[in-house]
Amino acid sequence: MTTTAPTSDGTLSFDHQRIDLANYDDVYVVGDVHGCLEALERLLSTLSLDDDDLAVFVGDLVRKGPESAAVLERVESSPRLMSIRGNNEQKLLAGETELPELDEEDRTYLASLPTAISWDGGLVVHGGVDPDRALVAHAGDDVRTMRSPDGDGYDGPFWFEEYEGPPRVFFGHTVLADPIEREWAVGLDTGCVYGGRLTAYDVRRDEFLSVPGSEYQDRSADKIVGQSDG
Repeated sequence: MTTTAPTSDGTLSFDHQRIDLANYDDVYVVGDVHGCLEALERLLSTLSLDDDDLAVFVGDLVRKGPESAAVLERVESSPRLMSIRGNNEQKLLAGETELPELDEEDRTYLASLPTAISWDGGLVVHGGVDPDRALVAHAGDDVRTMRSPDGDGYDGPFWFEEYEGPPRVFFGHTVLADPIEREWAVGLDTGCVYGGRLTAYDVRRDEFLSVPGSEYQDRSADKIVGQSDG
C-alpha cells in the first residue's frame, strides 16, 4: 500500500511504501536495471527467491538498455519483486522522453510506483538525500535525483560522503565502479547497462551479490565514481 502521508514518526513527506521486514525471510535491494533483461534474469536466478523473500529495486528499470517493456513485465508480474520510481521513469511520465514499446498498462504501472520504500531503519530511494536537511524537508524530486547537493553532478562532493543517518539509505542513480557499503548508505548502481554489473545487497547478511551486465551504451570514466582512465 502506498501512502502520501508522512510515516508515523513524521520523517518522510514524499509518497512512499512502508514494509515490515519481519514479513519476509531474505530481503535484497537491487541496483539500476535500465532495460537489461538478461542481467536481471541472471541476478534473479542467483538470488533464487522463495515465496517469503523480497527484492526491492531502486528504480530506473527502464531506458538505455534494449528491453524496458520486458523488464517492467518481469518486475510487475511477481509478488516477490517491487520497485520505486527512478528519474528515468519520471521522465517518461512527464513526457520528457519516450519509449514507444511501452503501452498504457506499462505507464499505469510506472505511475503507481512510490518515490521511496521504507522500513524500520531503512530507506530505499533512487538518488539520495541531502545530509544538511531533515528528511521531512525533501521533496520527491530531491530524493529521486540527489547526487551532489553542493556540487555539479559527478564533480562532487557526493551526498553519501557526508550523510550520517539514520536511516540507512539504499540508492542507485550515481554510477559506481564498485558498490558502496557505509554505515548509513549503500550504493547499488554498478553500471549494468555500461558493461558493468547488476548488483543486489542482501539486507539480512550485509553482503553484495552481482552478475555481469552488457555494454549497451558507452560512458566516460569521469561519469563513473571510483573509475579512472588509467
